[in-house]
Amino acid sequence: MSAQALKHFRMVDPILAAAAKKVWPVELRWRAAADFFAALCNEIVSQQLSDKVADVLYGRLNQICAGRITAKKIIRLTDQQLRDTGMSWSKVKFIKNLANAVTTKAINLNQLTTLEDKLVVAELTKLPGIGPWTAEMFLMFSLGRKDVFSHGDLGLRHAIQKLYGLPPKPTRQQLETITAPWSPYRTYACLVLWKVRDDL
Repeated sequence: MSAQALKHFRMVDPILAAAAKKVWPVELRWRAAADFFAALCNEIVSQQLSDKVADVLYGRLNQICAGRITAKKIIRLTDQQLRDTGMSWSKVKFIKNLANAVTTKAINLNQLTTLEDKLVVAELTKLPGIGPWTAEMFLMFSLGRKDVFSHGDLGLRHAIQKLYGLPPKPTRQQLETITAPWSPYRTYACLVLWKVRDDL
């Protein structure tokens, strides 16, 4: 599939294609359904943090869950135990709320695999602490959806701004104009942009 994505970029956007050539191949790997809860916890922990810091905090969370993060284990932990991983109190609350929603079956994460992208985002963003960015990361890296672009991701916005010579803080319409032709492979475009952003 990644080869088809690169071929598409060459046809519709020479700027993106040139950037992709520097870092290709990029592969989209996604998690098994059994890991969906842990994946959402990871995305919540990662909100507004660098990858390095987020990895440290998530590693601590994984450690206090004995190597596997599940809703039942999170329920059994105290708020202070979760806070001691380095998470903010708000993220502790969000993860506890998610665990409660899963254990009470207020949401069935496995059923999200059957829904269209917009409906997945709509379902997830009903939960406190899960906004569009978190839901979009779940679409990409847990469900393996190939045509997702996250307008709220600052790294993507910065990469596009630099790559296409846009003014600081490009508008949503400017981003839409650039990213629309990348469909149906916008997730692959995101993978490229994340890889090249530090060199721009």
